[in-house]
Amino acid sequence: MAIAFRLLLLVFLVSAASASASKLGDLLKKYGLPKGILPHAKHHSLSDDGDLTVELKAPCYIQFSDLVYYDRSVAGALSYGVLSDLSGVQVKKLFVWLPVSAIEARPDSGTVDFKVPFLTLSYSADEFQKIRDCLDSAEESEFLPFSED
Repeated sequence: MAIAFRLLLLVFLVSAASASASKLGDLLKKYGLPKGILPHAKHHSLSDDGDLTVELKAPCYIQFSDLVYYDRSVAGALSYGVLSDLSGVQVKKLFVWLPVSAIEARPDSGTVDFKVPFLTLSYSADEFQKIRDCLDSAEESEFLPFSED
């Protein structure tokens, strides 16, 4: 009986974690952001004060108009239309990896803005309509993103 209870509890915990990870896109949409600004996640959590933490299976890359790097852990402050105080995301512009400090939806112009030091990079919101799978490496680049450690 105890073994059956433990097995049932394990199945519940695994399914709850899986459901949580698949709902990240829904959470982003609820906050006015395109669901594809972050890749498929293993787990995410949102605190009462808006702190969002996203855990990926591994660090990864996604090719949008520019190559974007996501660390294993991505964190930021989630408010309507904006993911600010962002850590764990970098974008490659020319030959340089730039840390992304915020991502903001601009529905009036149909764009998504990535805030990087000294400028804002605007992309078509259409690029972020679906949640993408990660690439394992940045084969297009000989330069790796810098570490935030």
